[in-house]
Formats: sequence, C-alpha cells, structure tokens
Amino acid sequence: MISAMQIAPPCVVSLTWQLNDAQNRPIDTLDEPVEFFYGGDDLFAKVEDALAGHAAGAELALQLEPEEAFGDYKPELVCFEARSLFPEQLETGMAFEGLPAGAQTPDMPTEAIYLVTEIYPSHVVLDGNHPLAGLALRLHLKVRDVREASEDEVQARSVTTAGAGLLGVLAQARPSPGTDPHLH
Repeated sequence: MISAMQIAPPCVVSLTWQLNDAQNRPIDTLDEPVEFFYGGDDLFAKVEDALAGHAAGAELALQLEPEEAFGDYKPELVCFEARSLFPEQLETGMAFEGLPAGAQTPDMPTEAIYLVTEIYPSHVVLDGNHPLAGLALRLHLKVRDVREASEDEVQARSVTTAGAGLLGVLAQARPSPGTDPHLH
C-alpha cells in the first residue's frame, strides 16, 4: 500500500525517473522504483529540496546545473598512459579504479574511476571525470512511496539497497548514442 507520509528527514523515498540532457535527449530511465534515504547522502541537495513536503504520487521536473549534479568537466582529469600498462583486451568505455601500476602521471587522483576514452598503439587516454560531468541535466521524478527510515538507515545516512544513492545509480548512466558526454 502506498503511504500518505510527507517527505521530511529522515525518511526513505521510492523514486522512478527520466533523465535527459539539456537538449532533452534521453540519458537514463529508471522504470522500477529505487529507494533513497532522504536527509542523508543518497540524493543531490537540489533534488532533496524539491522533494521536501511531497508525498507518494508527486511528479517533479528539475533542471540540475553541473555544479548541482556531477560538477564541471575538468580537463586536468584526463591523462595518457602507456598501452603496455593495460590488459590486452581493452575497449573504449572500460572503467578502472585508479590508475594502473606503473602509471606516469603521479599527480592524478588515485581514488577516481578512470574511463578509457581512446586507445592508440602506444598509449591510452583515460578520463577521471564522471561521464555526466559538465552536463546540465533534466530530471523528471515520480515519487512512488515514502516510508519511515530504519535505525540502520538513519545511522548509515543511506539506504543499503541503493548502493551509493542517486550518485551510484547515475554512475551507471551513460549518455545515449548521439549525445556527447564531453560537450560543455
């Protein structure tokens, strides 16, 4: 049964959405509801602000500027590493946690996820930006349910089933064919 509870911290909201870029080209669709902790670390601040006081059944349309979502695109997070440092089976779009052993760019963040953007015989181009960095996003949200948060969720400031919350779910999102994730 869907509750009539209003969204206020701490609670858990079940959401579905359609995520588009600023030109309304689709990026991601979440058809099955996913739970997020409201009042913690699962949602962007602007999304939380928009959801405040709403209940199940609410539909909201938001525009998130880069600084309200995944940040500005930072060219300094792009680097070149020797092709020999990577597995033989390498494809563009593959992700690596940190740089490979033997990397020659020591000033790069070690905790970043690097995407392979180009492969050449002598080197590989890696990008440590989130694939949606630098993009303004249009988010159409539907609130499917609202419930009280458990004590564990309150302590964790997150819903364990959602992984890293909205950031985690959208980290899997890739711009649709025909969109360029590096347009600024």
